[in-house]
Amino acid sequence: MNISQLETLITISKTMSFRKAGELLNLTQPAVSAQIKSLEDEFKTVLVDRNQPVTLTDRGEVFLEHAERILAVVEELKQRLYDLEQIPQGHIVLGTTTSIAIQILPRVLSYFQNQFPLIKTSIQSMASSQIYTSVENGQIDVGIGYLIERNPNLITSVLYYDTFELIVSPRHPLARQTAVSIDVLRDTPLILLSPDTVGRRFTDEIFKTHDIMPNVVMELSSSEEIKRMVEIDLGAAIMSKQSVASELRHGTLKIIQLRELEVSHPVGLIYKSGRYLNSAMQQFLSDLKGMPETQFISSE
Repeated sequence: MNISQLETLITISKTMSFRKAGELLNLTQPAVSAQIKSLEDEFKTVLVDRNQPVTLTDRGEVFLEHAERILAVVEELKQRLYDLEQIPQGHIVLGTTTSIAIQILPRVLSYFQNQFPLIKTSIQSMASSQIYTSVENGQIDVGIGYLIERNPNLITSVLYYDTFELIVSPRHPLARQTAVSIDVLRDTPLILLSPDTVGRRFTDEIFKTHDIMPNVVMELSSSEEIKRMVEIDLGAAIMSKQSVASELRHGTLKIIQLRELEVSHPVGLIYKSGRYLNSAMQQFLSDLKGMPETQFISSE
């Protein structure tokens, strides 16, 4: 049984003629007869009384009722699929770091909630290094993080660029200076991110390049925790400029220029190559890629 056969039976019930049904369906009369005969053979019953005018048998009437319901379901399915193209909807599991989630996701997700209320988003917080593995394994649909590696199974797209900066409280001895040399890191008590983060890996490379043994007084996995520790002057920190944008505006933290840290780090989308993208994902990726960098970067 196929949809065309059901449409033929329904048309015959309305026209009461094989010939007229064929004209409406753009089929020859033998083709119409063959479709009905095929249905009757499959269900082992007579559906059409072929005397003139053509009518449905009692079994044909029962069959017609179900055929109309089946076609209605098919039409509903077609409409739903069309709606998915016209009105993006679906569920997205997004993975990102805590600092990125706090800094940019409120703006991004509020935009999507207003523009596309049928797109639902779940957020999982993780280190940038974990985002790649989670996307590749299918644990999350898309990641937003530092673009730190090349993977042929993944597609990346830059959204904006971030830097890591030396951060102190306004009461810290270094706060009286606007710029310092790399040597200050030899003795300055430091509060650093945990080793599995992009910021810490970058910082460790700086230490290694300049043969510095840092005075690490605290290691924390959360940028929010580090900011609070620096604000109460327990040490200086090297962390994402974007993650401290609010504190810089309010004057609770201060950037001290350090030339060796002046490296731009791309932050962007990470998603699996070759996977099927539902309408929600298509809209999400398309709109994020189309947003200007200023949409993500907070003003100081």
